[in-house]
Amino acid sequence: MTSRDLQQPVVAGVVTAIVGFTSSFAVVLAGLRAVGASPDEAASGLFALTVAFGLLMSGLALWTRLPVTLAWSTPGAALLVSTGPVAGGWPAAVGAFVLTGVLLALTGLVPWLGRLAAAIPVPLAQAMLAGVLLQLCLAPFTAFAASPWAVGPVIVVWLLGTRWATRWAVPLALLTALVVIAVSLVERGTTLEAASLLPRLEPTAPALTVASVVGIALPLTVVTLASQNIPGVAVMRSFGYTVPWRASMVTTGAGTGVAAVFGGHAINLAAISAALAAGEQAGDRSRRWVAAFVAGLTALVLAFTSGALVAVTEKAPAGIVETVAGLALLSTFAASVVAALQDARGRTSAAVTFLVAASGLQLLGVGAAFWALVVGLLVRSTIERPPHEEEPRGEIDEA
Repeated sequence: MTSRDLQQPVVAGVVTAIVGFTSSFAVVLAGLRAVGASPDEAASGLFALTVAFGLLMSGLALWTRLPVTLAWSTPGAALLVSTGPVAGGWPAAVGAFVLTGVLLALTGLVPWLGRLAAAIPVPLAQAMLAGVLLQLCLAPFTAFAASPWAVGPVIVVWLLGTRWATRWAVPLALLTALVVIAVSLVERGTTLEAASLLPRLEPTAPALTVASVVGIALPLTVVTLASQNIPGVAVMRSFGYTVPWRASMVTTGAGTGVAAVFGGHAINLAAISAALAAGEQAGDRSRRWVAAFVAGLTALVLAFTSGALVAVTEKAPAGIVETVAGLALLSTFAASVVAALQDARGRTSAAVTFLVAASGLQLLGVGAAFWALVVGLLVRSTIERPPHEEEPRGEIDEA
């Protein structure tokens, strides 16, 4: 194998990691802070997640010789934003993250659990996700109304990037936001302590409450499976690869459990960024696994920026971090709405699911995402479809 043969997969791997990290880290930070993490705990969660999926991705690529890429659960982080604090505070959220890891691993170890997760109707899962994403996707526009001079440049750069360099639109918006933040810091004479720029791990003793199990662990598992793992398998299949489901679920579930103790919420198969490592831009098919391996190594390097990113964004003008997060999720929101409403026979249940999830409903200490799925399933089973009529579902390979 010559250096020329390696150039394409190596470049593809670096691009995969950079695009994935910069496009969604703001969502992860917003999610962790929403459920009670302090700035140090959020920085720890971001660091732990990035190190864990970087190591696991490189390991899976070496073992399987497949371009299997991993990521944190961006939709799961958006779910945390909509959920907010739960009974038991941050320790209970961490306990829910650990339980999520166990549940994800069990979907690989216990075949019927995987089939049960895949049996949730896709339109309802996507409607729940769209409802969860709505408030974050509105953030760029509400923030613009409050602070046009800070937020406006970020939106303009994102629009131009979407037109001329789609893959880099969100990273360019993030770079613009960092410039705006830097200018703001200089104008205010604000300085950052050197210690705050370093990556760190802050372990938290997990706890569990009924609200954290029902309001975080169960919806987080469903969202991660329905919007990341199952689509990730489908993306890989479109390029002619069969993802080892059992090994992938056990690996990502175990990684989630370990990262959770340090504040990480969920690790899963990559969906959108999977195409960057598995497609033709990664070179010859026999060497595309190198792209995933390099993406993992690049993620390890990016992990060491976590402390600095948290320190900088903590000093940001109001709304600018939320703007980057919202712009990063717009395409996911649009795809979720389309998937939720494309079946005319199930639009009522999908619409109800979306609206309940978007409402921010809190009932019995449990957030809206769980109740959205419950209400949507009730509407779908009672007024829309005869019991014998087949539902559209996700598909998994149990190998």
